[in-house]
Amino acid sequence: MGNGVRIAMWSGPRNLSTAMMYAFAQRPDCVVWDEPFYAAYLAATGLDHPMREQVIAAGDVSPEAVITRCIGAAPGGKRVFYQKHMAQHMRAPIRRDWLGEVTSVFLIRHPARVIASYAAKRENPSFDDLGFGQQAELVRQVRAMGRTPIVIDSADIRSDPRDALQRLCFALNLEFHSVMLGWPMGPKPYDGVWATHWYGAVHRSTGFAEAEGALPAVDSAFSALYSRAMEVYEALWPLRLT
Repeated sequence: MGNGVRIAMWSGPRNLSTAMMYAFAQRPDCVVWDEPFYAAYLAATGLDHPMREQVIAAGDVSPEAVITRCIGAAPGGKRVFYQKHMAQHMRAPIRRDWLGEVTSVFLIRHPARVIASYAAKRENPSFDDLGFGQQAELVRQVRAMGRTPIVIDSADIRSDPRDALQRLCFALNLEFHSVMLGWPMGPKPYDGVWATHWYGAVHRSTGFAEAEGALPAVDSAFSALYSRAMEVYEALWPLRLT
């Protein structure tokens, strides 16, 4: 792996992204970074998210400073630098030409589950809030750079975590570590400051939850949002690791 690997995991909200960060954090060769662009995103957009001022105060509002860290060496001399990114944070004018310096992975989830989970935490999500459009754009940009995007579905992870993570590690040219299948209960020192609002369920966990059941019904108020998100999901789903 030469100087190591920088993994940019691109997810939308409510999509197993924190659990995946916890899994990689268990690796002895890995350091993780929770949502590097969140502060810059809130500062640039003016959006009223839960804990907005705390997030901005705790993070870096300069996209260029964040990019410099993302493409730099892993902190602490580690070999693997896992960056948990929210795709919806990558709005203009944040540049994306640095994607050629990282290995991009796209974590997808069925829109019915994303919408139901997000709406329970924050009312009236928009298409941009959910990250599907930005994931599609990022996939196109990664391909334009001559790199192959890695896509993994959260349903496959929950159905068989060991198999899914072994496939992902193979795609990343990493050795699989069984310690990735579990983590200690409670808050983590690498959690973002927003964890107290969003991470309640994963803080009560010690590993990946069991396979999900039937899809939840989508409220008619979200039908247009659901339709747009499904177009992206159905385009990315055939690309997933199997």
